[in-house]
Amino acid sequence: MQTAETLNEGLKRAYKLVIPAKDIAQRVDIQLAAVAPQVRMPGFRPGKVPANLVRKMHGPALEQEALQTAVQDSVQKLLADNKLRPAMQPSVDLAEGYEAGKDAEVTVELEVLPEIPTPQIEGLKLERLMVEATGEEIEAALERIVSQQKSFEEAPKTHKAAFGDLVVMDFVGKVDGEPFEGGTGEGMSVEIGSGRLIPGFEDQLAGVKAGDEKTLNVTFPEDYNVDYLKGKAATFDVKVTEVKSPKEAKADDDFAKSLGLEGVDQLRELLKGQVEQELNGLTRTHMKRKLLDQLAATHDFDVPPSMVEAEFSQIWQQLLHEASHEDDVEAAKAELEAEREDYRAIAVRRVRLGLLLSEIGQANDVQISQQEMSRLIAQAAQQYRPEDQKRFFEYVQQNAMAQAQIRAPLYEEKVVDFLLEKAEITDRSVTRAELEAAIEEEEGHVHGPGCGHDHDHDHAKPAKKPAAKAKAKKDDEAEPAEAAAKAKPAAKKPAAKKPAAKKAEGSDAAAKPAAKKPAAKKKAEKPEG
Repeated sequence: MQTAETLNEGLKRAYKLVIPAKDIAQRVDIQLAAVAPQVRMPGFRPGKVPANLVRKMHGPALEQEALQTAVQDSVQKLLADNKLRPAMQPSVDLAEGYEAGKDAEVTVELEVLPEIPTPQIEGLKLERLMVEATGEEIEAALERIVSQQKSFEEAPKTHKAAFGDLVVMDFVGKVDGEPFEGGTGEGMSVEIGSGRLIPGFEDQLAGVKAGDEKTLNVTFPEDYNVDYLKGKAATFDVKVTEVKSPKEAKADDDFAKSLGLEGVDQLRELLKGQVEQELNGLTRTHMKRKLLDQLAATHDFDVPPSMVEAEFSQIWQQLLHEASHEDDVEAAKAELEAEREDYRAIAVRRVRLGLLLSEIGQANDVQISQQEMSRLIAQAAQQYRPEDQKRFFEYVQQNAMAQAQIRAPLYEEKVVDFLLEKAEITDRSVTRAELEAAIEEEEGHVHGPGCGHDHDHDHAKPAKKPAAKAKAKKDDEAEPAEAAAKAKPAAKKPAAKKPAAKKAEGSDAAAKPAAKKPAAKKKAEKPEG
């Protein structure tokens, strides 16, 4: 194989590879020898088909496979010989006009990971904001539990349904006077004011009594998840079979026993533990952000533009999705555009911190055990239907990128734990409000590329719309290692763009026509979300 470097600029590299025709031919011969004993042809005993006939039958396919493996092996050799660490999947192109029996010319373009200076992890100083779980917080948590365990009791037949009541009904939905698919149901319960149904549906149930029949007039939203119902006017003929009123629950021993506990004191102890766990989580969040700030302030190095672009694209798509649900979509998108560079700075920070944390972890032998990895994969599989989980496991086993993304969050937490153990930490008691204010201040603060607190500051607009930018900044604590993980396995098996790779298959899901939000079609007979 002949190799020539055609570009070496910053983190960008490009090479031209020439794979001799004889090397490809040798691979074809090896594959022919392996395939020949398995070929069956009328008139010949098994395994005795002449090589020239085998080549005539299977030669083009074997040539294609030999070319593919030759390109892959050549790229791997290029990476190894030049000690290249790709940031993302290298771009591999086979020159136009390649013909069997001739040399193959291949262009390889990639960005390499930067040389990261020895991380400065000595002398880290952090303040730990401590909050005590007060009795008031525990009682508030108890009241929330009580309010969430809402129950209903049958109301008198003459009772008119009001806000908070539960209406049980049968219904038939119609568009243009004709019933539509999934618009019919029986015995559906809906709480007036819950906001589960399409706009206007619940409001028109106010005042109904058991035995009433009523026609409701509604309009499906323009962004509804079922195309043929978008913006359509519809009617629902409902027959009320029962009206139930909310039954007041009390935080007493009986209530605790209904949850399987001995009494309300045991429930308070459990809630105290939950509150303490929540407060400890807030404390760690604040410490972690301060830790990342210190690392960002003391480490500055170039990051691969392709990784930044991939990270920025992920942030931007999420922000656009959130903006699409604002009251004034165009104004929300215009605000995002005005702050585009702020979000790109966040992407740069994430990538740099991800690479830095990965470097620290590798230098200090931070490991994810096989048992931990198996648990992570099993947890990730839970988001899929049972019949799809086997395919998910197989996909992860064969895909190094998927494995890296699954392990990244836990790996990051382990690196952070390692750094926190090395840091000098001082404790200070504060209130929950003070701790949350400190975290909120961090969320509203955006750091420029590679900056510390000494330059390139910018701030979100908390009085107007802090959530989107705050989320992007907040995710520094959840995603820098994931951003770096995208780089690690990317170059394992780069495939030439010619021959083409197989396309992945996808699936579509139908939605409930009467629901406010998308859901499974199999429950379409109920107009609920």
